[in-house]
Amino acid sequence: MLILIFIVFGLLSWGVSSRLKNKFKKYSQVGLQTRLSGREIAELMLVDHGIQDVKITCQPGKLTDHYNPSNKTVNLSEDVYNGRSVASAAVAAHECGHAVQHARAYSFLEFRSAMVPVQSISARVMNFIMLAMIFGGGFLYGLGIQNIILVIIAAQFVITLFSVVTLPVEFDASKRALAWITNRGMVNGQEHEMAKDALKWAAMTYVVAALGSIMTLLYWLMVFMGGSRD
Repeated sequence: MLILIFIVFGLLSWGVSSRLKNKFKKYSQVGLQTRLSGREIAELMLVDHGIQDVKITCQPGKLTDHYNPSNKTVNLSEDVYNGRSVASAAVAAHECGHAVQHARAYSFLEFRSAMVPVQSISARVMNFIMLAMIFGGGFLYGLGIQNIILVIIAAQFVITLFSVVTLPVEFDASKRALAWITNRGMVNGQEHEMAKDALKWAAMTYVVAALGSIMTLLYWLMVFMGGSRD
């Protein structure tokens, strides 16, 4: 069943990711009426929100855009940083939306940031156990199969909680971005709908990841409950 979960959500993730890439490719070809670049959009949004301690950087790759709260940087991919399209405006504003969350002490972002070290450790624990089981790590079974499953459940719970908490963070950042680019006159009505569509598909990648993580957690809980009854 675990393999089936991986296959189903792997295919869903691939489908959503492909859709997202197609959407951004399409909207990257639609010129923004203001002719502003992603960098300029980001600078304006930060200034309008009174944020002066966040740096905007350009980095290689596609769809690698992210906000780093640890060093307060809005990191934009080359296409977004230099682009003057609807897609560039949407992504740049979205990442600045995270910077605004940080500046306003948005609770879900703060909680998510605090979880990063624990989530990282949990992911390593899961990887170690899975690899050990695949390659015949018999020494693990000396700890007791139920104890091992409990460790897996604990690690998967942290990973799942992190995925779920990420959802409001991402949806709120998009909401802030769309409100700002519209109220500031960065986009017209048609461009607003395109930006909204692009960000919707970006958010769907997190939704699929969260659902897959929840299903994996439920699987291990069922395995544990089944073993407890034996």
